Amino acid sequence: MRIETIRYLPCTVVRASGELDHAGRVRFSACINEIWDWSDGPVLVFDLGDLDFFDSSIIGVLGMAMQRMEEQGGGRIIVVRPSEHLLSVLRLTDLLSHVELRDSVEETVAELMTQTERPPRPVARLVMRGCGRESHG
Repeated sequence: MRIETIRYLPCTVVRASGELDHAGRVRFSACINEIWDWSDGPVLVFDLGDLDFFDSSIIGVLGMAMQRMEEQGGGRIIVVRPSEHLLSVLRLTDLLSHVELRDSVEETVAELMTQTERPPRPVARLVMRGCGRESHG
């Protein structure tokens, strides 16, 4: 599983690709905890369209983020390019009513930028592969 995060002023984009299973869930949750305060709210934009496989761990990851947002009194979860299977899982678990859906990361970031009236430039980028981390700036 590969996890890539890009920090923008109004949001953090989290892209996941490969296979998300139990081991991946632990890494994915740790990544979310690490980037939690990168944006106000926070506003987390999940691009999960390149996941080849996921099990119920995806629900655990999104559910953990939603619960933390509720406990802290705010935030937004935006899911970009969800597969039909993911949409079905979100419906069945009633998580669909707690996330926003979008078609494009770029359009989502641009929309959020117009709401904050700041230029759309990335602030930081973190790529997590395997057990190691690689930082891009």
